[in-house]
Amino acid sequence: MKITFLGTGTSQGIPVIGSTNPVCLSTNPKDKRLRVSVLVEWDSYTYVIDCGPDFRQQMLRAKCTKIDAVIFTHEHADHTAGLDDIRPYFFNQGAIPIYAHKRVLGELTRRFDYIFTTENKYPGAPSVVQHEVKNEAFPLGNIEVVPINAKHYNIQVFGYRFQNFAYLTDIKTIEDSELQKLKGLDVLVINALRETEHPSHLNLEQALEIIAYLNPKRAYLTHISHLLGFHDAVQQTLPENVFLAYDNLQITI
Repeated sequence: MKITFLGTGTSQGIPVIGSTNPVCLSTNPKDKRLRVSVLVEWDSYTYVIDCGPDFRQQMLRAKCTKIDAVIFTHEHADHTAGLDDIRPYFFNQGAIPIYAHKRVLGELTRRFDYIFTTENKYPGAPSVVQHEVKNEAFPLGNIEVVPINAKHYNIQVFGYRFQNFAYLTDIKTIEDSELQKLKGLDVLVINALRETEHPSHLNLEQALEIIAYLNPKRAYLTHISHLLGFHDAVQQTLPENVFLAYDNLQITI
């Protein structure tokens, strides 16, 4: 299984428009972060988790010529705003499967009604095949994926476990019964926004506490803001099995 970090930034990305914060002015490519998303590939399958406003740029950069589905964690714009850019895949492949919570499917239908409509459909619009994700395992390609239910402030959000890899972003709280689904991982990806407390995201300390509890072989931090600091400086402070993810990073499991 190959994981490509398409984006590792928070909702504004890094650099933030108009910011003079030193991290936003950094010349280190690892300090430049598009909105958070990953590409998950195994055998002949290719899946993307979330498609935010940088989706087109990310797919071009990754040279991704086909996707088998888009899997959504939740409905916020930095995770969904690029849905229209599935058009090239639709033109080549036909309707693109999407997987999401029922609430998220409803939000996408409202925002992108021209994609979901079946009457008088504009001929240039893409089409999707909807799959509702519940808090139970579902087949994807030739494996089963296990949803991980969590909260993003007061909004439900799904993480996903693919065999011994799990991806969680935009979480703040998670029940112990859901944490138990994450035992025995080779790789855990989890959000860590900044050092100080935040109402809807884990901060660095909280993310490291969850990592220590789950004890995966490796952990990668994502959904990072400029307030966390310079990539290279932060990396030096982390435990030996914890890494700050960065855009274009590829790992193999």
